[in-house]
Amino acid sequence: MKSSTKDKIEGKLHQASGSVKETIGKAINNHEMVAKGKAENYAGKVQEKLGDIKKVAGK
Repeated sequence: MKSSTKDKIEGKLHQASGSVKETIGKAINNHEMVAKGKAENYAGKVQEKLGDIKKVAGK
């Protein structure tokens, strides 16, 4: 599997995991979990964009 594809897949997984953490944190009123979920979601978006950049660069 290409590095760019792997980054995109892992990015999507981090986004999904972050969204779940954020939702659960809101449901149980845990502000720390909400913050961690948002951070993981954003990190996933960055990783996915990195995969896009690698694909354009041909790596």
